[in-house]
Amino acid sequence: MKSQLATTALLPLTAVLAIAGEPVMETQQEPTNPFAKAINPISNPTLADLALPRTNIHAMFMHHRLPNEISLAGGDVELGGDLNLLAVQLEYAFNERFSIVATKDGYIDFNPDKTLEDQEGFANLAAGVKYAFIYDTVNQFAMSGTAVVEVPTGNRDVFQGYGDGAVNLIVNGLKLHDNWQFSGSIGTHVPFDSDAESLTGFASAHVSYRLTEKFIPLAEINWFHTFEEGDGTETPISVTDFEGGDLINLGSSNAKVNEDIVTLALGARYIISDSVNIGAAYEIPLTDEEDNLMRDRFTLDIVWEF
Repeated sequence: MKSQLATTALLPLTAVLAIAGEPVMETQQEPTNPFAKAINPISNPTLADLALPRTNIHAMFMHHRLPNEISLAGGDVELGGDLNLLAVQLEYAFNERFSIVATKDGYIDFNPDKTLEDQEGFANLAAGVKYAFIYDTVNQFAMSGTAVVEVPTGNRDVFQGYGDGAVNLIVNGLKLHDNWQFSGSIGTHVPFDSDAESLTGFASAHVSYRLTEKFIPLAEINWFHTFEEGDGTETPISVTDFEGGDLINLGSSNAKVNEDIVTLALGARYIISDSVNIGAAYEIPLTDEEDNLMRDRFTLDIVWEF
C-alpha cells in the first residue's frame, strides 16, 4: 500500500519535471548562423572587405618587397628593398546590417636599397560605415556598401599625408555554397584634391574551400586601375608610369602609361576557435614587376570576432 502511495505521489512530480524540462532543452539550442563560416579576405586589406557587418579586431603584418627597378618618365630607376606595415583594423556592428569601420592606420617602415632613403612613419587614417542591403540567410548571400573617408594624417616620408584626403566607395559581395566561399569587392578611391592624388578604382575576388573544420585554403586576385592621374608634384617618385596600388597613392602624372595592375595571392586561414582565426598569404604581381611597387608581398593577420 505504501509503495502504491509513493508511486501515485511521484507521478505528478514526474509530469511536472518532464513539462518543465522541455523549454530548458529548447533554450540551450542556439540558432545556427548561416554566415558563421564566412572568412575575411587577406590581400588588399585597406580596400577589400567581407560583405557582412561584424564586430571584430583585425591585426596584420605585411612584408612587401619592392621591385629592383621601377619605370619613371625618364626611364627605369633602381629601387629594391622592402616595406613593412603593422596595422589594426576595427569594426563595430550595431546589428546584422550596419557597422562602423576603421579600415586604414598603422606604421610603415620603408627600406629601399637604392635611389631613395630609409624612412618610417604612420599611415593615413580611414574610417566610415558599412551597410548590408542584401542579407539573405536562406541562400547564404549578402551584399553591402561601404563608404570610408581617408584623412591625410600620415607621414609624407612614407608616401602618406598628401592632398586633402579622399573617399572610398565600395560594394562587397558574398556567396557561401557547401564548403565553398565566393566573395569580392569593387570600388573607387576619389581624392578631394585631384592634383595631389590620382582617381583610382579596384576589384578584388576571393575563393576559398573549407578543407577541414580548421583549415581553409584560398586564392585571391586584385585589379587596380587609374582613371585620372595626379599632377606629379607631391611625392618624391610621383612621375612613375603607374600608381601605388592599395596602400599608397602617388598622384603620379604618368600613371596612365601603365594604368592597370593585377596581383595574385595564395594562402589559407586556420580556425583557432569560433571567434579567432589567423591567415597568411603570398602575393605577386601578374603585370610587369617594374610597372608597380610590388615585387612580392607576404601578409599575416589575425581576426578576433566578438
